[in-house]
Amino acid sequence: MQVKTKFALAVVVACLTVVFVARGFASDRPNLVVLLADDCTYRDIGCYGGQARTPHIDLLATEGMRFERCFQAAPMCSPTRHNLYTGIYPVKSGAYPNHTMIYPDVKTVVHYLQQQKYHVAHTGKLHINPKSSFPWERIRSGSEEPRLRQVDRFLAEQRQSKRPFCLFFCSTSPHSPWDQGDASVYPPESIVLPPYIIDTPVVRENFSNYLAEVSHFDSQVGAVLKLLDQHGLRDSTLVMVLSEQGNSFPFAKWTCYDHGLQSAMIVRWPQHVAAGSVSKAMVEYVDVTPTLIDIAGGQPSPDLDGQSFLPVLQQHTDHHKDHVYGVMTTRGIHNGSDAYAVRSVRGHRYKLILNLNHESVFRNVSMQTDYYQSIIAKADHGDSSARHLVDAYANRPPVELYDLDTDPLELANIADNPASAEIVATLKARLHQWMQDQGDLGVPTELAARLRQPKATPENTRLDASELRHRSKAAPLN
Repeated sequence: MQVKTKFALAVVVACLTVVFVARGFASDRPNLVVLLADDCTYRDIGCYGGQARTPHIDLLATEGMRFERCFQAAPMCSPTRHNLYTGIYPVKSGAYPNHTMIYPDVKTVVHYLQQQKYHVAHTGKLHINPKSSFPWERIRSGSEEPRLRQVDRFLAEQRQSKRPFCLFFCSTSPHSPWDQGDASVYPPESIVLPPYIIDTPVVRENFSNYLAEVSHFDSQVGAVLKLLDQHGLRDSTLVMVLSEQGNSFPFAKWTCYDHGLQSAMIVRWPQHVAAGSVSKAMVEYVDVTPTLIDIAGGQPSPDLDGQSFLPVLQQHTDHHKDHVYGVMTTRGIHNGSDAYAVRSVRGHRYKLILNLNHESVFRNVSMQTDYYQSIIAKADHGDSSARHLVDAYANRPPVELYDLDTDPLELANIADNPASAEIVATLKARLHQWMQDQGDLGVPTELAARLRQPKATPENTRLDASELRHRSKAAPLN
């Protein structure tokens, strides 16, 4: 009788397993879908208080958790993506300038999830190297822009599989040129510009087009969510939306201000993440890979710089880390300064930025655009506000400190205030320690940046500290 009971129980379990597989529950581990924007300032998204119309992202936030303090470590596309996929900060991985590459011995999220028997796929923008370090399935679309038809086919195939999957859906929106979406929704005269962007008609026209592309990315998010529903994968899939670094208007992308380093992060995971929850925990892109490994049932490697924030998702805590870090390298970017090394550390209240080549002039490709030239023209015609911001963008002091409680847009540098001396010293010591741990020598590391770009060096090039010092007359930080 006991044998019959066990047999009957086994039959019931087997039948339930078939039912769960048929409903899209491939296993007790969720499928993973990460949707990444391109050059999107998080503050412009609707659920973050922005004026872009983003109904799908806003709805997703009501169905999951919205992070108020998520950051990446480098305000440019390529190092941001390597940071996301490796769980390692930029200098240590080798991927710190733009158009860069990781060292060949660095493992990526693809390797880690494949070890957990996940099918790992990617569609859309890459901007990573070497390709051999990312052995995922490429859902090709004929361009860098993801194609929903191919995603539909991929999900249909996964629907029939018992193997969990991870899909990275990487849009090219709202990266310039801003030619996607309906700009008529955003009349230039009705746009509200942030105070760190000078108001000109050309700026307004461009900002209108940019907001339209933010909405275009939102429509892509909506389309992917709809496909998950159609294929019965909604309840078995964790969805994460990220906005990448900020847009290419002044003081965002290519800078270590929060406009360049802070990101939207929204996570929906039915039955695991509370709907409509909001977290103030400080997390970084470097934490995403270990979190995905943790969720997939693996053990994140101690070699990773990031840490799993699964306890935050499960609302066991609203604290993850106390400091986040930033690295900006102009060497090797389009129209970039020959060397303008920027490093930053941000705590819960204060942000410290060190401009290690502050005697140089800061420069990037956005300064060649029609909208930036219109700002310069306004400054040249006697507008004092325009002149102040143009000068502040190109010429920085050696040290910047911001009180983010009272000055969230980082408009008032208080580094020279005598009352700030202790805060500056404490944060500077922490930043120097982090740089030392990362093998970051500051100026010498900046001057070696071109050696971390595939066009300049074989992918197996690795520079140690002694070589970096030899290549520069500049001394490393003390």
